[in-house]
Amino acid sequence: MTAHGGDAGGSGARAAAAQASGARTATERAAAERAAVERAAAEERAVEQALALVGARPPGRPDSGSPGAGPPRASGLPGTGASGGVFRDPDTSRDMGAARDPGFSDDSGSSNDSGFLIAPGSSSAPGSSSRQAPQSAHGSSPSSPHAHRSTATAWAGARALAERLGRGAPLAVHRLPLDRALGHVLAEAVVALTDLPSFDTSAMDGWAVAGPGPWTVRGGEGLLAGRASTEPLPDGHALRIATGARLPADATAVIRSEHAHCDEAKGLLHATRDVLQGQDIRPRGQECRSGDELLPVATVVTPPVLGLAAAAGYDALVVMPRPRVDVFVLGDELLTAGLPRDGLIRDALGPMLAPWLRSLGAEVAEPRRLGDDADALRQAIVSSDADLILTTGGTASGPVDHVHRVLAGIGAELLIDGVAVRPGHPMLLAQLAGGGPCLIGLPGNPLAAVSGLLTLAEPLLRGIAGRHAQDRYSAPVREEVHGHPQDTRLIPVVHRDENVVPLHYNGPAMLRGIAAADGLAVVPPGGVKSGTEVEILDLPWASAAPWTEGCFT
Repeated sequence: MTAHGGDAGGSGARAAAAQASGARTATERAAAERAAVERAAAEERAVEQALALVGARPPGRPDSGSPGAGPPRASGLPGTGASGGVFRDPDTSRDMGAARDPGFSDDSGSSNDSGFLIAPGSSSAPGSSSRQAPQSAHGSSPSSPHAHRSTATAWAGARALAERLGRGAPLAVHRLPLDRALGHVLAEAVVALTDLPSFDTSAMDGWAVAGPGPWTVRGGEGLLAGRASTEPLPDGHALRIATGARLPADATAVIRSEHAHCDEAKGLLHATRDVLQGQDIRPRGQECRSGDELLPVATVVTPPVLGLAAAAGYDALVVMPRPRVDVFVLGDELLTAGLPRDGLIRDALGPMLAPWLRSLGAEVAEPRRLGDDADALRQAIVSSDADLILTTGGTASGPVDHVHRVLAGIGAELLIDGVAVRPGHPMLLAQLAGGGPCLIGLPGNPLAAVSGLLTLAEPLLRGIAGRHAQDRYSAPVREEVHGHPQDTRLIPVVHRDENVVPLHYNGPAMLRGIAAADGLAVVPPGGVKSGTEVEILDLPWASAAPWTEGCFT
């Protein structure tokens, strides 16, 4: 049994000592009593550590003056000390220790400096004692990389921090020819280089006419697109004209072929409908005048954007480079082909992440599968030249969850260590030493990884690429949605009329619901009743399956 208090533990120890008093000296009795009290205290510490592992009580943490703690690195984030490595908790006005923690051992049992500087909003627990943190029942310090995070960053705050971090990333713009600019974001506005159209043109196949009719038909093949009109059109005359052809000088209207009757015997053209001045003519400058801004900075280059730029006379566009992402898939239990077997499962994240990231405007290398090899992970991270590194799995506190330890070993700055969202709360965000690229650690469960993508990766990549955030919107849910007591929930939904319908199969390890979804509902702690409006995160695609509602709701 685990002792629940020092007094109870001491009483039990004294009772045990009294029963053996006949066979022990006074010194032996005192030693037995002290040993019993120490055992009770150790059990009590184990209880405290267990509570900390489930987030009920923050574990102890040595302060910045602990022996062996290295000097904290300065952080460029608001609220971090540039020299002291300590930040002020705005909610409690307590100094939160941010020094590197000497208290954990690596797999070989040797001492290892954690190297982490915990940024505001992350999971550093208060602590000012210079003593080592108490050991857990398994012999590891609560401040080890495998200890449960004591606090988690709020979901909205995590997204805001990720976007702010992305927007602070220095990326040089470059000029790309139109055939390579698709998917990039404009770094310079597209300004009209000329009037569009640059001359009066016919909007229809038919007849260019001058003045009132009937009109004398002029012979010849007429005016074709791409051929300049050299002679004015006299009053009372008509000339065949093709769509897009330059209008002859003095022409007053275009009569569509189907609205005209040509009397070839008399050489006259008659209109079958009233003719209005300027009808079916695209006048010069109708779409824009030279110098008008056609597309602002931060516009995503889509196929129509390419068409407009070409029409306006551009051969190349000045754009932001697309963020480069490396994906490292962790886990020895993953198969790349065939059916799950013998305790092994198929890798769902490798096939899913690369196209999802590309839909967010990133250039993604082929995902690399590293298994549960800490050395391979470290080498992959330090050798990456990507703007963002994504890892899958290994962010929790299992025996082969190496991400925290590897990041600590290379001196990474841990910005977010856990987010108050379900699924996906073990996600993390770090920045490599020396102002290096960011790393996002996604949970290994598939839907939890999707949550990490939308919470951290999407806003970070949007910031790096210079994209504007989508306008936030809400929609009423068609039925009650249960929430987590303290955390935000992200629930796959599908739009139905004016409502969204929550989908089943929304557990952390499930993809069946999100595969049929066209958005995720942001459900606040405690859940919502039917008809309540909730924020919706759109997905880059929409399910077109006709059986969606029947099978998943």
